[in-house]
Amino acid sequence: MSKVGIKSYSYCLNHAPETGSHYGGTPYEAFHSGKEQEYLDALPKHLQSYDHALHYAPNQTYIGGISYEEFEGLKTPWVDNLLPDEKAKRYGKFGELMPEDEFLGLISACDEFELVWLEKSFAEEVSKKLAEDPVITEAIVKRVVRPKNMHELSEIETEYKERAGLPLYFGGKVVGCIRSGHPTDQCLTAHVLMENLAGKASGVLALLHLLKNSGMNPLDLDFVIECSEEGAGDVGQRAGGNFAKAIAEVAGCTNASGCDVRGFCAGPVNAMINAAAQVASGARKNIAVVAGGSIPKLYMNSRDHVKKGLLALEDCVGSFAVLLVPDDGTMPVMRLDVLGKHTVGAGGAPQAVTSALTFEPLQKAGLTFADVDRFAPELQNHEITEPAGAGNVPLANIKMIAALAVMKKAIEKPAMMDFIKQHGTIGYAHTQGHIPAGVPFIGPACEMINEGKIKRAMIIGKGSLFLARLTNLADGASFLIEKPEPVAPTSAVSKDDIKAMILEALGEIAGKLA
Repeated sequence: MSKVGIKSYSYCLNHAPETGSHYGGTPYEAFHSGKEQEYLDALPKHLQSYDHALHYAPNQTYIGGISYEEFEGLKTPWVDNLLPDEKAKRYGKFGELMPEDEFLGLISACDEFELVWLEKSFAEEVSKKLAEDPVITEAIVKRVVRPKNMHELSEIETEYKERAGLPLYFGGKVVGCIRSGHPTDQCLTAHVLMENLAGKASGVLALLHLLKNSGMNPLDLDFVIECSEEGAGDVGQRAGGNFAKAIAEVAGCTNASGCDVRGFCAGPVNAMINAAAQVASGARKNIAVVAGGSIPKLYMNSRDHVKKGLLALEDCVGSFAVLLVPDDGTMPVMRLDVLGKHTVGAGGAPQAVTSALTFEPLQKAGLTFADVDRFAPELQNHEITEPAGAGNVPLANIKMIAALAVMKKAIEKPAMMDFIKQHGTIGYAHTQGHIPAGVPFIGPACEMINEGKIKRAMIIGKGSLFLARLTNLADGASFLIEKPEPVAPTSAVSKDDIKAMILEALGEIAGKLA
């Protein structure tokens, strides 16, 4: 089997401006450097309210509140042209945009080791709000108000002032804390544990929405592959995991197992390929590919946003989940015979990377660039990246693909601009590292395939391996999503057929013996 069905998908955002302004990578480093007080004092004045985040078009596109095609036609800049109230809903077709207080409550519910303490009245209030969420189970709600996780504010203050904990904020005040997991292990500090628990909680939300969207009973899920950028462990093994099983446990998927796949921004595409191969081979009957989000990526570019007097938009922890099942001819398929890979010998030049991930796999399949209706690489929101000097990343990628198409004589040079407009994708994802890398478009691509609007899309993930200080090599992988083809039904064998086959075999044996 070279094709696997994409049964369902979910995309969620957790609004976390106060958490991000304290513990996002850039603000956190600025605070500890002691040299950027002006930036830190100004950042709170540039935060986006939850209501503004709901009306911001890229967010609604991500959760499926508006269609991708509707998003393409909107007036820019999006930050100044907010959606009308009827389009600004918490719940979209794919998932939801959860408020920060409920996200803190969900993080507490995902704690197994009494690491998260919430102030009692805050925990009780948040549990009531979470109970209204259509995907949050009663069991999860009850975990928010466990006695061991609720404490008086005085106890919480002692924990973060005297015992290396970290305060949690909402509404401009302390509402809880994350406790340290070990007195000396740097992998179990309160800061690292907060990142891990936030990744777990956001992954749980995405998986719960995936189960709802697909109609699957949690008990029927076979396997989970988690592919975020966090690495959980202790001093003896710093990234042993397992986020996948931890997420499945909270979501009630008691019959599932799971493992983690890591690869920086290329991780989700590699995880999709890994999962699809297992389903296609029959090793697993179905697999959910899940990724939680990243606290350190919040406000990563905010220094530049503040400096230029702009709204700091990097305030959401993103997550997603995709359900892969055997191809039955009724759902969009992921092809396993057309996979792009960035080899060690390919080098890091943009043209070489683009060729390895697009031209080479298409050529092997007898396809050209024009056969792909949409290319989806690195879908970062340019209203976040351009002020920071990173440019419009999706546009730069499709321009490189178009230039390569001209070089390979797939299109004529005068047709480049039309190709870019027709085959490119506009970025709308938060700069969460692995989240923008192609995977946000799996949902919209499948929707457009189901509606007969496109036949084929290419999902492209690219990673920067130098971040680990192990190699300067780039990384990347890609795959195609296509419309389904009818699967020939397997004819059933009746009892009479079996009897006839047995009699025929016995007759042949008798004839040979005679």
